[in-house]
Amino acid sequence: MNLISGIRYNYKGLKLGLKTPKLLFLGLVRFIVIMVIAVVAAGLILSYHNEMLSLVWAKPESNWIVWLWYAVSWLMTLLLMGVSAVVSFLISQIFFSVIIMDTMSKITEQKMGGREKEKEHISLLNYFFYLIRQEIPRTVIPVIIALVFMVLGWLTPFSPVTTVISALAAGVFLAWDNTDLVPARRQEPFRNRFKFLLQNFSFHLGFGLWFLVPVLNIVFLSFAPVGATLFYIEHIDPKTT
Repeated sequence: MNLISGIRYNYKGLKLGLKTPKLLFLGLVRFIVIMVIAVVAAGLILSYHNEMLSLVWAKPESNWIVWLWYAVSWLMTLLLMGVSAVVSFLISQIFFSVIIMDTMSKITEQKMGGREKEKEHISLLNYFFYLIRQEIPRTVIPVIIALVFMVLGWLTPFSPVTTVISALAAGVFLAWDNTDLVPARRQEPFRNRFKFLLQNFSFHLGFGLWFLVPVLNIVFLSFAPVGATLFYIEHIDPKTT
């Protein structure tokens, strides 16, 4: 699957989520929580905007290039807004969103295929801890690493390139966090699921591009499990449909 398919499936999932009452409710819960945390995170980050920009590039005295400094300032503001959305997503994810995401994925699979398959039945408590364990390798660690490289990039001459690459990497890993819901629920080996990411890298890049657009990223993050599950059951495991 290519980059365009990733963009399309994320949008397709959003439309289905808005039309399905159960998915709409769960998506709105995620949206409200992420929005509240994002506003707080954005306020904290933007309050130190000038200090952070000064670390990257001190305001030039020449009027001939000061316009470029302002352009970089606006670009950095947009990137910081994207960072605040990612941070808020991680915070909400660690506490309770993983359960909501998996429930949205199950509803989508049942709606499109008539049933949802699990490898084996386990207790609710064990299943909860199992889902939390999945978040460490597939979301929290990769995104934190991407954010660290993004910040470090601001301190180097290659900061614009490094920042963009780090943001794209964060989008890819956030996309994988959603496409991994079905195989993780079926308790497939982690190495197979990571191989799936590499084999469908361009799709995940396209799916994750929506997460880099300020404001819209929060909406798409809230309903991303729907589109990701649609992609998996229609192309990776069509026997469920």
